[in-house]
Amino acid sequence: MRGMFHVSSVRFKDTISWPIAGTTLAIALLGIMMMISAGGGEWGAYAAPQFLRLLPALAGMFALAFIPLRLLLRYSYLIYALIVVVLIGVDVAGHIGMGAQRWLKVGMFNVQPSEFMKLALILALARYFHQLQPEDIRRFNFLIPPLVMIVVPAIFILRQPNLGTTVILVLVGVSLLFLAGLQWRYIIASALAALAAAPVAWHFLHDYQKRRVITFLDPEKDPLGAGYNILQSMIAIGSGGFFGKGYLQGSQGQLDFLPEKQTDFIFTMLAEEMGFVGGMVLLCLYMALIWMSFTVALRSKSTFGAMIAAGVGMSLFIHMMINCAMVMGIIPVVGVPLPLLSYGGSVTVSTLLAIGLLLNAYAHRNQLPTREKPVF
Repeated sequence: MRGMFHVSSVRFKDTISWPIAGTTLAIALLGIMMMISAGGGEWGAYAAPQFLRLLPALAGMFALAFIPLRLLLRYSYLIYALIVVVLIGVDVAGHIGMGAQRWLKVGMFNVQPSEFMKLALILALARYFHQLQPEDIRRFNFLIPPLVMIVVPAIFILRQPNLGTTVILVLVGVSLLFLAGLQWRYIIASALAALAAAPVAWHFLHDYQKRRVITFLDPEKDPLGAGYNILQSMIAIGSGGFFGKGYLQGSQGQLDFLPEKQTDFIFTMLAEEMGFVGGMVLLCLYMALIWMSFTVALRSKSTFGAMIAAGVGMSLFIHMMINCAMVMGIIPVVGVPLPLLSYGGSVTVSTLLAIGLLLNAYAHRNQLPTREKPVF
């Protein structure tokens, strides 16, 4: 017992990776700046609510870094199961807003459980692969449990409907399978199966999702309707030029030509006001955070810690890639926020908790948690 508690204890200076924490804080503060801009220079519209969310979320991030790794290992399946139950609750009696049933009303707050499902899936898959031997991943029967872990919540999230979060959840799960050692033949076979099923999947898409795909192929077909968002986004990004129009000086954003400028299209507003240089600074901050995530994964002695760090890094990369490609018209609009920059409570809290998991993996990178049985 004494040895177990000694292994789990870490000192403050050894726990916190200040480069990770500092980069996270820099992106979050840049997000507050953009919230002020989205509110027309006013603090109270978007910046104040976002700041009030950041404070407890940052506290949770640092608190999560101190939890013994063995406790995360022990309760990871239980956390996953609880979030799945909550997703079922959303499907049965969730709060409906903007034509979707994605939220649960908790007091005065609307919580989106699908955002926290990403963390739960990372923990559950990390727990599963921690228990396997390296040769087990090459056997098909060992792939069935993680595939079920990915598919079950994806079905409930897709029913909300929330295609963007579903895509991210599946991509994060599949990327962890690949990093765990999944053979290429399975990946290629799955990709071919997905392509073959695309015509069938088209018929199951909602009308607004079909319109988004059609708009992506030809946004100028309906410039004042379905194509309006993406056309205005591309105009704003292009007009920003190399150095931008200046903070609070973006015409597309400040004159409200740009829809959803505080959420999914926040990168567009930043690119218009700060130009190519500002956009590259933001992307470099994200890439630094992602690079540090994989550095932690490579240095972790336990599979559990390595998979957590890699999962957080992949989640950040996929969010960044999809959002930026979406607002630039490279892929269809799927409603994916930019972590720490976009306005929103659930996505902000879940992202900072994910960074907390990354800090935890960093703090325990030299430890090997026992392979004890989970409580669920």
